[in-house]
Amino acid sequence: MPQILLVKTSSLGDVVHNLPVVSDIRRHAPNAGIDWVVEASFASIAALHPAVRRVVPVALRRWRRDLLSAKTRAEICSFVSALRECEYDAIIDTQGLLKSALVARAARGNCYGLDRLSSREPLRFLYDRTFRVPWGQHAVTRNRSLAAQALGYAVPATVDYGIAAQPRDFPWLPGKRYAVLLHATSADRKLWPDEFWAELYKYMFLRDILCVLPWGNPAERVRSKRLAAASGHAIVPPALSIDELAALLAGAQGVVGVDTGLTHLAAALNVPTLGIYCATDPAATGIHGCARAINLGSIGAPPAVADVIDAWNKVTG
Repeated sequence: MPQILLVKTSSLGDVVHNLPVVSDIRRHAPNAGIDWVVEASFASIAALHPAVRRVVPVALRRWRRDLLSAKTRAEICSFVSALRECEYDAIIDTQGLLKSALVARAARGNCYGLDRLSSREPLRFLYDRTFRVPWGQHAVTRNRSLAAQALGYAVPATVDYGIAAQPRDFPWLPGKRYAVLLHATSADRKLWPDEFWAELYKYMFLRDILCVLPWGNPAERVRSKRLAAASGHAIVPPALSIDELAALLAGAQGVVGVDTGLTHLAAALNVPTLGIYCATDPAATGIHGCARAINLGSIGAPPAVADVIDAWNKVTG
């Protein structure tokens, strides 16, 4: 039984984009043992895939803030010990950054990664073998291509994220149809204008669809509350874990979200999803390979509300 280790640590959207690699490997080698190193905050995403045998959580983001402390050093030693419990036939670093290459090198087995023309950083010295993956392809395609070359199989024609989540009954959520609206993202330039969201709320109100506005940090919570107050037909939930967010998305009538990891997660869960792009190119990092999803907008060209409503009717109809 081949032993495979995947290294894709962050961010949430990048972790979702790596899920099809697991499905591809399982199709190629049904008996493979597949482990995955991922940031602890995103470990539950990797664990959603039934073909992932073991998730090895890492805390690189937190460790680098206090690298010299005794606590951090002890945690790193514990992580390396867990990482080296198994000897792998292949260690595949689909992240392609120095931090992920160092993690891959710390594991036991042959390391595979991107060649010098395919990666942002010169990492060839950390890998046993590298492969060419052309720029300009979608992130999902790049991940799948690297793994396929490393393990010697052809990339399947279809994209399979391989995950599912069950809806839950939340005490704060009325028992009615709802849409999840993901307004928050990592950069202001990716935001869709407040007035556009307000028009979308009105459309949902007329169809008796409640709008749910999740948040991830205090600033996002403030914005959620402001947008909800303006609509009169929206609810701001309490803080939710990744598992709870997956369940919330799974029970939604549909999801409308800007360029953020939760939008990709919704699409991967096969929920009707609209991805709104205002400052990034969806051809490179948009929703990919999901039958019930549509990308709208592009760099400097946010979609009009009418286009979003039209797309909503297409994916939810």
